[in-house]
Amino acid sequence: MSTSSPLSTIIYTRSPPSLKILNQLLLPHKTVYEVITNVQDGYDQIKQMRVRGAPAIGIVAALSLAVDLLSQCSNQTNPIFKDQESLKSYIKSSLDHLKTSRPTAVNLFRASDILWDITEKENDVNIIIEKLVKEAEKMLIDDIRDNNNIGKFGAEFLAKENQDERISVVTHCNTGSLATAGYGTALGIIRSLYSLSKLSHVYFTETRPYNQGARLTAYELIHDNIPNTLICDSMVSALLSLNKDNIKAIIVGADRVASNGDTANKIGTYQLAITAKYHNKMFIVAAPSTSIDLNIKSGKDIIIEERDDNEIIYVSGIVKNNENGELEIKKVRLPPEGVKVWNPSFDVTPAKLITAIVTEKGVITKNSGTNEFNLSDFLK
Repeated sequence: MSTSSPLSTIIYTRSPPSLKILNQLLLPHKTVYEVITNVQDGYDQIKQMRVRGAPAIGIVAALSLAVDLLSQCSNQTNPIFKDQESLKSYIKSSLDHLKTSRPTAVNLFRASDILWDITEKENDVNIIIEKLVKEAEKMLIDDIRDNNNIGKFGAEFLAKENQDERISVVTHCNTGSLATAGYGTALGIIRSLYSLSKLSHVYFTETRPYNQGARLTAYELIHDNIPNTLICDSMVSALLSLNKDNIKAIIVGADRVASNGDTANKIGTYQLAITAKYHNKMFIVAAPSTSIDLNIKSGKDIIIEERDDNEIIYVSGIVKNNENGELEIKKVRLPPEGVKVWNPSFDVTPAKLITAIVTEKGVITKNSGTNEFNLSDFLK
């Protein structure tokens, strides 16, 4: 089995066991694939945000365990796992470790739960490994299919709501092929709109402090020749106030959606929802159903990851080396020494500010007169 695409963040083969992920910290200036051979490698790549985006995180975690097990079991004359107890113990500790890499993305926890459920139900070492590996592979394939459906449903919804006219949209962070197994969620909707000749223009934020928009969304939009303009995070309200280019919607992804529709997404999303409401624009959340956590009643229960101060203090860019003229990626400091920093990676957008949630199963809207979504009934 081999799965890859021109903008794939994940390249996996079963035989020989191989997993590579595109190092997104180096994009768009360098294209480097990092090799993952075991669970610890997978943990490090996720923690350091070389791979990011809720769907991609869950898939990479699952596949890192898969290649780890396949590699360890390749020596049939001296098997690593003597019995089911030693195998199950290894899988449990590996999954627990992977879950600590990024605490907000529900896909990571869901993938872990699925793999552990498979492990618990079986008692044969070979069967456990085979079923676990197949499930990890299925996650990769299913995500691409689901993203294409999200794009289709979202584009059809927006086209219908806007009487099939060509529209412009705003998006935040990176929600495309680089955040998923392929095609994307919010960016998948944008791709679908463009393919249907219903899209006029895309405005996208730089997405401080990690600049996923300026680096990654720009990379994807230019690759697909979609008309686009980069703006600072603080420019969205001014842009909407001008009523420029027939902007009708802000489309974002989600790292976790509570059962009432409250949504955790990249920091800066909440303020976009507020300005969309004020300027009477649709605010669309695009996410696979695996990002919906029915065990969480509201956004108040979502754990928000806080990251290192240096992500705000320093900014990376490409500079020319005066000695040899080659381009190098370097970090420079922005604020003075001694500055205090608060760096939450996500914020929570209340359901009352969201127009619709688009999943691979269809478009979810709120009943008239209510401020919340009934996600449990929709997902039955």
